[in-house]
Amino acid sequence: MSRDPLAWETLDRRVAYTCPGFDVVNESVRLPDGTETDFDYLSEPASVCVLPFTPDGDVVCIEEWRQAVDRVSHGLPVGGTEPDDDDLEAAARRELAEETGYEADRLEPLTTVEPANGIADVVLHFFVAHGCRPTAEQRLDHNESIRVSTMPFEELLEAVRKGTIRDGRAVLGVSYYHLFGDG
Repeated sequence: MSRDPLAWETLDRRVAYTCPGFDVVNESVRLPDGTETDFDYLSEPASVCVLPFTPDGDVVCIEEWRQAVDRVSHGLPVGGTEPDDDDLEAAARRELAEETGYEADRLEPLTTVEPANGIADVVLHFFVAHGCRPTAEQRLDHNESIRVSTMPFEELLEAVRKGTIRDGRAVLGVSYYHLFGDG
């Protein structure tokens, strides 16, 4: 197979910085015109995002402090995969339970995206969870402050339309479900 003429050649790769949740990677690359330069990007494990519906059809939402934007963000349960996850559905079930205390009767895949592939290697797998009921206490990570609520899907969709919900993962999941799912 021939190499795409747009492809960059990676000459060297090193982790410039590591912290809980992600690495910053520095690569020395050769561009298609032969120029050599550096490229830095964020690297983290694949993540899962869950659009969880209760048996009544409401969506289980979270409100969480986001330090980078200095405000409470309204969104959906999201979390990274772990090395011992059997599969992506298991990771989605775990994140839903940990962040909300809800468990689902069934999950189905919605879509997979690379939400910021110009600056990160992040892959985000979306799931729709059906029959979600509160069955346990939240099990939050040390750096998570999350409040759980439920709202009708149409209200959530309207919040996305109005720009009240700005979390990119929630906007993408709700919009994709509305356009291509059962919404």
